[in-house]
Amino acid sequence: MSDLRIYKAKCLCGEVSFKAEAPQKDIGLCHCTMCRRWNSGPFHAIAIPFDALKVESGEENISYYRSSDYAKRAFCSNCGSSLFYHGDKIPEIAHEVYFSAGLLEETTGSKLAGHIFCASKGDYYEIEGDLPQHETV
Repeated sequence: MSDLRIYKAKCLCGEVSFKAEAPQKDIGLCHCTMCRRWNSGPFHAIAIPFDALKVESGEENISYYRSSDYAKRAFCSNCGSSLFYHGDKIPEIAHEVYFSAGLLEETTGSKLAGHIFCASKGDYYEIEGDLPQHETV
């Protein structure tokens, strides 16, 4: 039995839609300053192989912002939805893309796996529960 699943996602306005056939993954929460500014809170992300991400519609509406020397972030130029993060200059993760779990059209079968960059989380909320918390990555 395969652990592959098909993720289907779209932005708020529906102009950008994509899918990926990838292994079932749990969702990680990133609390770094850039992700919080990008999403107005922690970034709920699912990591999939970069080459598994297939844009089905609206590729012309995908804009990229190079948020650092090592990564870029994609968003819908029509509605502004955060689409995905790609650490394209980080050798350890350049083969992956982290897309926003909030874009998923269907139930995920996933659960929260843990938190990263907790040292830079906002002071206006607490991280609760027993999930792993990492100061950085």
